[in-house]
Amino acid sequence: MINTSNFDYINVLDKAADGAWLRNEAISNNIANATTPNYKRQDVAFEEALRSSILGATEGSLDKKIHNVDLSTVRPTVFTDVGEVSYRLDGNNVDPETENIYLAKNQLYYQGVMSSINHEFETMKTAMGK
Repeated sequence: MINTSNFDYINVLDKAADGAWLRNEAISNNIANATTPNYKRQDVAFEEALRSSILGATEGSLDKKIHNVDLSTVRPTVFTDVGEVSYRLDGNNVDPETENIYLAKNQLYYQGVMSSINHEFETMKTAMGK
């Protein structure tokens, strides 16, 4: 994490990228274990924690909220989806087709975050006249 206000948006986007990367690993693990008896799918929760942290920051403009967000409290959490009813006799609740859709969605999200980070750096580069 870079500790200057010039990098506030980049730090938030970096945290979002970390969560998306962890989710990608969880989904890939789900796909790899699609035929493992009694395996329960895993997912990652981080968007709501990030959103709450931003909205919980001091009132004012979005720039001020981003500047005052405490990213140390935002941690992606891996959880096991045991509440979902297993439709298979072996107790596994992974649907490979659904996981592949989740994987594609997460990859697009990650690409969007990385594009935003690159845009922030390009904006700084332009502002510096380079």
